[in-house]
Amino acid sequence: MSFWSGRAVFVTGTTGFKGCWLAMMLEALGADVTGYALPALAGPSLYGLAGRGAGFRHIDGDLRDGASLARAITQARPSVVMHLGAQALVRRGYVDPYETWTSNLSGSVELLEALRSCSSVEACVVVTTDKVYADQGERAYVESDRLGGKGPYSASKVAVEHAVSSYRRSWGADGPALATARAGNTLGGGDFAVDRLLPDCVRAAVEDRAIVLRNPDAVRPWQHVFDVLWGYLLLAEKLISDREAAAQAWNFGPLSGDQDSVRKLATRVMVGLGSGSVELDPSPRGPKETHVLRLNSTKVTEELGWKPLLTSDSCLAQTVSWYAEWRAGADLGTTCRQDIAAYLDARC
Repeated sequence: MSFWSGRAVFVTGTTGFKGCWLAMMLEALGADVTGYALPALAGPSLYGLAGRGAGFRHIDGDLRDGASLARAITQARPSVVMHLGAQALVRRGYVDPYETWTSNLSGSVELLEALRSCSSVEACVVVTTDKVYADQGERAYVESDRLGGKGPYSASKVAVEHAVSSYRRSWGADGPALATARAGNTLGGGDFAVDRLLPDCVRAAVEDRAIVLRNPDAVRPWQHVFDVLWGYLLLAEKLISDREAAAQAWNFGPLSGDQDSVRKLATRVMVGLGSGSVELDPSPRGPKETHVLRLNSTKVTEELGWKPLLTSDSCLAQTVSWYAEWRAGADLGTTCRQDIAAYLDARC
């Protein structure tokens, strides 16, 4: 915990689900946090419910506005940059591919350019996704596997991987240490995104209706947001202590065998929330999705000492509890601080 105490950290995407949790976790660790993101979308959001009053500085801004972004980074003079800002929804990528490509690729390149002119930055973790891998069946993907996203979201994230690699190879020690983090299907309280399984289940439960599943037997590497973010923090520390070993791509996935199908996860969530039901779409439409997606996290376990703390059962219990607090009108700022403190106590 002493590593982060007083350390200046710049986090992009702080009005989003993972970015907001990360900023609050860093604040709990004693970091001096500056957030940068588009304004939160209309409707409930983790940032609006808890993050706005959390204490970290936040700047409304677009990653694609290079001048504004560079100015914000220069003023913050961070030691570490955590880049989570993105258009992060797979199906939205098909509806608006231009926004997806520019937000993800152009926004990331603008960030990398800004870092070149800010001498305080020692390390940057760029978050991509588990969906950067070319489909190679049902085996768990390792970091050296071939990349190959098909849709706008996954393909734009593959391009980000190549951009980071290019900057790392081109400037080396003359720039900050750069690493990419590949994780996905993250669960936890405060996710209200449209067309994502968990928040869709929550909305169905609130309205006491059925959630309709397109791909009920699809398997994904579900894991709690705290475990994923803890991995990102360990990676940032490693980038500063041993950049040669850490400046590469890293998978962050659940323990082997601790994965549910879409149908099983949705059913467990609805039972936990106590209302709503699960139905299957008789004629699913939309782009074809990978049936089974698994990550091999051996490298991060052996080299960074990371592994999930929360099992699938404890992950779902904590997630459902958060939404129950939300439905009851609880003070979610207090709830979030307590959840973070309990997690950090268990880790440290």
